[in-house]
Amino acid sequence: MTVEDIPASASPGGPAGRTAAVIPAAGRGIRLGPGAPKALRALNGTPMLIHAVRAMAASRYVALVVVVAPSDGAGEVKAMLDAYEHALPERTEFLVVPGGDTRQESVKLGLDVLPDDVRVVLVHDAARPLVPVDTVDSVIEAVRGGAPAVVPALPLADTVKQVEPRTDGTPEPVVATPERALLRAVQTPQGFDRAVLTHAHETVPAAGEGATDCAGMVERLGKPVVVVPGHEEAFKVTRPLDLVLAEAVLARRRANDGF
Repeated sequence: MTVEDIPASASPGGPAGRTAAVIPAAGRGIRLGPGAPKALRALNGTPMLIHAVRAMAASRYVALVVVVAPSDGAGEVKAMLDAYEHALPERTEFLVVPGGDTRQESVKLGLDVLPDDVRVVLVHDAARPLVPVDTVDSVIEAVRGGAPAVVPALPLADTVKQVEPRTDGTPEPVVATPERALLRAVQTPQGFDRAVLTHAHETVPAAGEGATDCAGMVERLGKPVVVVPGHEEAFKVTRPLDLVLAEAVLARRRANDGF
């Protein structure tokens, strides 16, 4: 089945129109050390960003992927996408735009170039290159079913402590222990009704709690955000050890299904 085969509204109450994914990839990724921006680092010989783009384009719903590149690197990212065109689905369109100084600004720049017929928007971290297509589809289907905002998430394996921060290097006192059963670790792609996400970016301040998380911005509007099951392989590649784990996941995929 192709995107053209899917009805404009998959479920009663869901938004009609196409689905697009916005991938903000303008960050430098300093926790991975010096060198190229994190999204451009190689993973199994292929830039991490290409893996992330392919993960979004693998969904039968996604008709357009917008990559928001570093402001001084849009040409490089466009050339990269062209070089890996053979590895990306022909039915999906791709677009590269220069990013801003913050994640919120970069996402807004991606939203600004979406065609009018896009009604469902995914926002995906370039640093989550291995999210399975089933997770992507679950997020989209929940939005098409009528949810204003959807996030994939996993239950926490560790007990979490709330502390009183210290800046002087002294031990931080624990002030609370949240009930772990009520907490979730949020992943991406996050999915949105486009009108809701656009309104959030137009009204929520660019600083403060929620400013770096699109779902948090929607929460601040008073709109409901729902959770669908995430996946262990949708982890964020932030530190060098994460690269090792990502390589292991890709090796297992190659052995099992030739991916």
